[in-house]
Amino acid sequence: MAGGSGPDRLCPVRGGTGMTLGALASQVQGRDPMRFAAVMAAPAAARAPLLVLYAFNLEVARAPWASEQPMICEMRLQWWQDAVDDAVKGVVRQHEVLGPLADLIAKGLPVGVLDRMIAARQWDIYKEPFADRQAFETYLDDTGAALMWLCAKALGAPDAAEAAVRGFGRASAVAGYLQAVPALVARGRIPLLDGRDAGVSALAAWGLEQLARGRQGKALVPPQARPALLAGWQSEKLLRMARQEPQRVGEGRLQLSEFAQRGGLLWSALTGRV
Repeated sequence: MAGGSGPDRLCPVRGGTGMTLGALASQVQGRDPMRFAAVMAAPAAARAPLLVLYAFNLEVARAPWASEQPMICEMRLQWWQDAVDDAVKGVVRQHEVLGPLADLIAKGLPVGVLDRMIAARQWDIYKEPFADRQAFETYLDDTGAALMWLCAKALGAPDAAEAAVRGFGRASAVAGYLQAVPALVARGRIPLLDGRDAGVSALAAWGLEQLARGRQGKALVPPQARPALLAGWQSEKLLRMARQEPQRVGEGRLQLSEFAQRGGLLWSALTGRV
């Protein structure tokens, strides 16, 4: 993997300090190790924006789980929404992710996508299932797919690349969501509209279709923005596994071996294929 393997081997964030970036790197490494591995496989110049956005995603994603009381969770999400609104106005609240995030916003990061990312996490607060398949797909699009698009934009992707990047992002989001099903069930959620084997297989097949769409448009993603796609390096293998052996999802066995994970990421980093 390119250029080292720890938080101390990172490039600086404009407007931030090495200490700030190191703190963000430690958070991502500890709470989102797969995305951290993708960051460390990326060229050094791409790492800082990726870490900032992955750290922001972690903060927003954990807000709905901060308390058993929905109102407190709502307040947490509202705080992040207000913080983004303030950053747009040039007012940076006291949080280590917000200074670097404000820099990215000032450079053109699409704020509407950030807003929808925060709003989408409302579903995580409550135990009701998704209203329908469209609501579920919108959730995936506004969380995992949106995160990948923000990363690509921060690395210089043109608007013409959005459909392709979101295809990769949806595939990655489906794979990650299927891996999270047992934990969601344990927390009293109803994560799947159809939890039968056939329903799981169909969802995995849909994820593979999204991946194919992303690959069809990959030429629109410039080389400097392609490190944003590395976070989905496991998607194809996980989705194929879920399609062929859907029982693995409910049993919590939808995962690759450590050897397959490392080898797959190295191959993706060297070849640029995701």
